[in-house]
Amino acid sequence: MSTVREYNKLVRDYIPELIKADGQKAAYKVADQEEFLKYLKEKLLEEVNEFNQVEKAEELADILEVLIALGHYFNLDLLDIIKIAEKKRRTRGGFEKRYILLSVED
Repeated sequence: MSTVREYNKLVRDYIPELIKADGQKAAYKVADQEEFLKYLKEKLLEEVNEFNQVEKAEELADILEVLIALGHYFNLDLLDIIKIAEKKRRTRGGFEKRYILLSVED
């Protein structure tokens, strides 16, 4: 007797082929542009949550992969994103000093 597991989530490009190669059947669809952005945002949260649980470099790489896909969605490549981050780092800093803002008084 077969079991069907429901996912309804964005997966990497080769996952349907890998499932088939494993002798299983996968049902999938191709997202339209609007739907793709929604699923990318959900995937980013999923990958961040996974990193929060295991704190491994592989999970950071998964986050980066989603960021690259989001960049492509907005017609930016990874170098564009890095340039934007560097500009922001020059004007607002990075996180090297580990400051935790507690309050601001007027």
